Amino acid sequence: MIELEAVPELIDPVMVAAFEGWNDAGDAASTAVAHLDREWKGEVFAALDAEDYYDFQVNRPTVWLDGGVRKITWPTTRLSVVRVGGETPRDLVLVRGIEPSMRWRSFCNEILGFAHELGVEMVVILGALLGDTPHTRPVPVSGITSDADLARTMDLEETRYEGPTGIVGILQEACTHAGVPAVSLWAAVPHYVSQPPNPKATLALLNRLEDLIGLRIPLGELAEDARAWQLGVDQLAAEDSEVAEYVQTLEEARDTAELPEASGEAIAREFERYLRRRDGGPGQAPGGHATESGEGPSYRRDPAAGRGRPQRPPRPGPEAETDPESGPGADDSADEDKGNDDTP
Repeated sequence: MIELEAVPELIDPVMVAAFEGWNDAGDAASTAVAHLDREWKGEVFAALDAEDYYDFQVNRPTVWLDGGVRKITWPTTRLSVVRVGGETPRDLVLVRGIEPSMRWRSFCNEILGFAHELGVEMVVILGALLGDTPHTRPVPVSGITSDADLARTMDLEETRYEGPTGIVGILQEACTHAGVPAVSLWAAVPHYVSQPPNPKATLALLNRLEDLIGLRIPLGELAEDARAWQLGVDQLAAEDSEVAEYVQTLEEARDTAELPEASGEAIAREFERYLRRRDGGPGQAPGGHATESGEGPSYRRDPAAGRGRPQRPPRPGPEAETDPESGPGADDSADEDKGNDDTP
């Protein structure tokens, strides 16, 4: 562990974590934490020692120039803290890094050590997986926990998954055994358009995080970027009749599955969420709109430039069910460096 500086006493802190790699389809989860860090100007206070957890032939360091001086950035996991103001201020501890190559138990113990030291009340881990979901519909986000009481009180799903898992599943179980309330939020990314970025999935994760922790998150340009992303995929899909037909099949399956859920109670619940996001609240940026600032790539994507064609869908056949903890896994041909293959 490399501690960079002391942290002041925190107010009702919640830890929010995401890791690039197998659990981060479309880079949606890691981009969500990066967005929080940028919009709320997070201050890095610690980093894990890269030598302990990473294979540098898998996650290579990068060399860059700083005023003519060559420097090296090592792949690691960093922790930062942000203070969210408003009527009921609270702090977030942001954990952002790469899924470790080795020593996962020690890795989780270090993260939990920070959680205990900082008085973290709950850990929320963000993930994204590839699934049979159409890009034209709202992004499904599942809230999962191993704690039966937490599942009941926070209207979450209690996980029953068995099979290969990633660092998200391991960290959640480590939290549970350590007595720290932990929740995983999983966004489903269309497997036929898995290339990052996916601002629509990032936006869906942040909206669900808002509901879970009761904070208003400044979304900046994400809503506009999500619309531009969907328009770009619409245009690319329209150029390929087979892809367009496949998307229509997914839409019909999704609409049929969700029809029983379109009750008056469900619609009222969604409308209440909509009003909460529009009425202002803790963490709201002045004027209700955050400006884009800080480092990191822009999420905006010109639909007419720089995108590859959506991946051709598989021939129609039995659909394989995908569980969040099993990782992206719905598209065996995806790039493994982006967390989209079907092996741990």
